[in-house]
Amino acid sequence: MGEELKAELATAIELANRAGELLMSYRERDLEVSSKSVDRDLVTSADTAAEAIILDGIGAAFPDDGILAEESGNSSNQAEQGRLWCVDPLDGTVNFVQGLPMFSVSIALLEEGVPVMGVVHLPVLGETFTARLGDGCRLNGELVVTSAKAELSTAVLATGFPYRRHLLVDNNLENFNRLFLKLRGIRRMGSAAIDLAYVAAGRIDAYWELHLGAWDCAAGVILVREAGGIADTIVPGGDCVHGGNIIAGPAVLCEQMREHLLRGRGQDYPPLGDLPVEQAR
Repeated sequence: MGEELKAELATAIELANRAGELLMSYRERDLEVSSKSVDRDLVTSADTAAEAIILDGIGAAFPDDGILAEESGNSSNQAEQGRLWCVDPLDGTVNFVQGLPMFSVSIALLEEGVPVMGVVHLPVLGETFTARLGDGCRLNGELVVTSAKAELSTAVLATGFPYRRHLLVDNNLENFNRLFLKLRGIRRMGSAAIDLAYVAAGRIDAYWELHLGAWDCAAGVILVREAGGIADTIVPGGDCVHGGNIIAGPAVLCEQMREHLLRGRGQDYPPLGDLPVEQAR
């Protein structure tokens, strides 16, 4: 895309770094922690403060764009030409509250629903993953590519589980069991944005997850695609940003994963979506 999206990427990197610095300062404070839908779905004063920095910065730089943010939802801005920013100011809140380093700031720009620019910043580790359409994926400015592995038996995958896993029919535990014995290993980072960034850099070979929000995965999707991998729905050809499930990595590994994930299932995936257990019985 040549020079396109350079201003957007520069703004996203600056805001991600500013939000990351704020998050680091909160690690030394007493956090205000509350629950959202269930007790394990946390939000802190750090989430909301970091989100305010990002939203203010996007609003000042691109006032005509729409914004979808995890804590505040849709902005009142009406996106022109289908431009929408997806923001997760603190992906990995449980890790953050526990004092673990695996949390991130995730910022993406979508045009007509498709990610065209993304930033995932890991403040503790000092790592910033960036991508814009047609320009490759970079880690701290250096190009990275997805894994070259071609067999599940040698692969290390990543996944996650929904906060409402006790209420959902398809909570990913069955999928975990289907794949667990076929692999070298499975990792659980606690941040979808980090999982996808690590797939883009070849640190994790491939990834799948269910019941994600757009803010969880939009930036990671463009990272993986620009690093040479695929990011798709588990049943091919869907909208993995908004569709609630995702598979990502080298195409050859994703095809092998699909054989196990889709075995005995119909074309709708998850088969009952977000239907609660008590309604599905």
